[in-house]
Amino acid sequence: QVQLVESGGGLVQAGGSLKLSCAASGRTFTSYVMGWFRQAPGKEREFVALISRYGGTTYYVDSVKGRFTISRDNAKNTVFLQMNSLKPEDTAVYYCAATPSSWTTGASEYNYWGQGTQVTVSS
Repeated sequence: QVQLVESGGGLVQAGGSLKLSCAASGRTFTSYVMGWFRQAPGKEREFVALISRYGGTTYYVDSVKGRFTISRDNAKNTVFLQMNSLKPEDTAVYYCAATPSSWTTGASEYNYWGQGTQVTVSS
């Protein structure tokens, strides 16, 4: 079992930046690949980014490449999502998630989820 708590969301103007954090507790943090997902009103939850257990591999959905950066600090059991050049279409609830499996973009493969943090980008 692992508990995940996101923070750092808020309201920002288009072109601005936010940094999300996800604090984990429970089993050894390095046992898990970590992912970020988002869900906009009326839409399905979609994959945003993932990072491997020791941070050696990252992967992003095409729409955020070059703008978002996922990172992790295993000593602090925390994963981050730095979001730059934000666009109104980035508006969503953002969730962090953990899976003991190999890296995957599929939400169904992630076993543990945070409560979500709202990101709103105004135009």
